[in-house]
Amino acid sequence: MKNLDIQGELTIYTAATEKQRLQEFLEQDSQLEVNLSRVSEMDTAGLQILILMKKEAERSGKNLRYVMHSQAVLDILELSNTTASFGDPVVLHS
Repeated sequence: MKNLDIQGELTIYTAATEKQRLQEFLEQDSQLEVNLSRVSEMDTAGLQILILMKKEAERSGKNLRYVMHSQAVLDILELSNTTASFGDPVVLHS
């Protein structure tokens, strides 16, 4: 299984760079895990990238999991009501 950490912002300002990096990551293995624990800020552009990559992985027959969701990621997932749609375990903090 290949692992990738995303750090810092996952926003409109970093979307193109992160999209390219994730696309390259998708080519590396059939079992992939993206650690989101160090994402400090996320907006809908970042959410769109995560959704796109999940769909690309499924289309390619690969297993892509998002793990260790930071509070910034959890906030946008909750705001957009998409937490369950990814199919990955999400630990909600109280």
